[in-house]
Amino acid sequence: MEANRFEGKVVIVTGGGSGIGAAAVHGFASEGATVIAVGRTEEKLKATAAEAPSGAKIATRVVDVADEAAVTALVSDTAEEYGRLDVLVNNAATATAGTAEQTDTATWRRIMAVDIDGVFFASRTALPHLRRVGGNIVNVGSVSGLGADWALVAYNAAKGALVNLTNAMALDHGHEGVRVNAVHPGLTRTPMATPLTGNEELLAEYRKRSPMRRPAEADEVADVILFLASSAARFVNGVHIPVDGGMTASNGQPRLS
Repeated sequence: MEANRFEGKVVIVTGGGSGIGAAAVHGFASEGATVIAVGRTEEKLKATAAEAPSGAKIATRVVDVADEAAVTALVSDTAEEYGRLDVLVNNAATATAGTAEQTDTATWRRIMAVDIDGVFFASRTALPHLRRVGGNIVNVGSVSGLGADWALVAYNAAKGALVNLTNAMALDHGHEGVRVNAVHPGLTRTPMATPLTGNEELLAEYRKRSPMRRPAEADEVADVILFLASSAARFVNGVHIPVDGGMTASNGQPRLS
């Protein structure tokens, strides 16, 4: 593997203030990229930049990806400022528990706005810039988009939409030299998942189901993002890689032997 696969390249990572996004920012920066870390909280973005490897080229931008005008300007301004855009990582997401009956309209709209509208706005704006350099998009979905969870209806619906948005863009833009792929993490130790990973009773149930008996670490997901964004995946387009330690290999039944 090349030590600096992304030398000279410009990468945008949304949701770059913590968790998988921060791990991806660090991964790209450690391999030579100029990385624009995007998020809603300036303090988190500053922490991501401060914790980066020595010599990392990281710029932070406070943007709500659900704001069409703001995210469009972010992508356009990045391409103009740096003269190119090579990789867009659509990682920003939010989730709120609830069944269809329990989920109010405002919650539904907010989750859709962040988890799928923001991906669409950013990708639409990025495509002409990516086309010029043979760049690519990596969407961060979830195993919750490949199969549903109990009482997580809005997040499930948004991540399910992300699956087919990825497919559609891969079909439409592959011949233009723009690849579009997705990773789908299972339970991962991130701030967003702390209510789950910090609950020992829930973790015990998870370990019973998981072939690897543990959640993922954020950098384990980031490594797959970097692979898909790299030239090593130059003929990989429209794929969905679960990063879940084998959970989706199960047919859903509990261990019977």
